[in-house]
Amino acid sequence: MSDTPVPILMYHAVSTAPNDATRELSVAPEAFAEQMALIGDLGLTPVRTAELAEHWRSGKPLPERPVLITFDDGYAGVHRHALPVLRAHGFTATVFVSTGWLKGPHDMGGGLDTMLDWEQVRELAAAGVEIGGHSHTHPQLDQLPDDRLRSELILCREIVSDQLGTAPVSFAYPYGYSSRRVREAVRETGYAQALAVNNGLAQRRQGPYRLTRLTVRRTTGAEEFGRLVEGRAIARTFARDRALTKGYAVVRRARQVRRKAIRTRV
Repeated sequence: MSDTPVPILMYHAVSTAPNDATRELSVAPEAFAEQMALIGDLGLTPVRTAELAEHWRSGKPLPERPVLITFDDGYAGVHRHALPVLRAHGFTATVFVSTGWLKGPHDMGGGLDTMLDWEQVRELAAAGVEIGGHSHTHPQLDQLPDDRLRSELILCREIVSDQLGTAPVSFAYPYGYSSRRVREAVRETGYAQALAVNNGLAQRRQGPYRLTRLTVRRTTGAEEFGRLVEGRAIARTFARDRALTKGYAVVRRARQVRRKAIRTRV
């Protein structure tokens, strides 16, 4: 069983004209096509999230140089722009959907841009793309009380199961935020593995519920993308992100302590 670190790429929207809410974390269709071509040129092979986790559990074989292509939220451009490119290369991917953002009977109206509908999600699944969970309304899960946390996880899994006929086994934390309590709830809901962010390479020692991903942005150029998928100079690439994340983590912990104190007093 290989313990070699694996790059897991985190995409969001693929769009020609993203709005302000999604601009930074979108990529242009042309850039996405170039990035997929580079993956092919480098001899990397995309695998699904469930396949990587199963390999680390049981030793199930993987290609020699695996890479994961993942998309969060469920933007329509994944179907319109990304799927044809994936098909052309014979690549697979994982799309993590926030079920309350998708067009259809459970739409809560929170989507940040044009979202997938369920027919498009089914077409993605039929093309071999893994569909994972990303909560129902995309909240910061570690800030929720237990009942709302479990509702977000259960409702997402039930809706995906109802729409696709199979339950999702992989999960991605909205905003990348989790805690021991959240990870335990994700496991108990029935997900077998879950992805965070943290901008590093995924490794078996992280455990199945804390797998690390690499952020791909609109500003990610070809040279930087090459470094990401080859695992080179990643700490330097994301140094500013890590500093900002550490600072915000302090603020979020303080908010959690205040909320817990308020609930205790009540």
